[in-house]
Amino acid sequence: MPRTLNQPRPACVRWRDGAPAAVDGEAVEALRESWLVEDQWWTAEPLRRRYWELIGARGRNVVVFHDLCSGAWFVQ
Repeated sequence: MPRTLNQPRPACVRWRDGAPAAVDGEAVEALRESWLVEDQWWTAEPLRRRYWELIGARGRNVVVFHDLCSGAWFVQ
């Protein structure tokens, strides 16, 4: 059975000054970019997400998104 790669998982995001300051306890060193995705607006379950591409304190690239419909945060 095929599996989905890069499945989003719930994340704990600390927010400061309009941007993520920490993801799952790791401080954010830099914000690379942010973008908004709005899709399936014509369906009963529209998709609205704000994505953030970040650099963590350990130097790794992290992509998180805030589900604007549910209010939940995820690591992509």
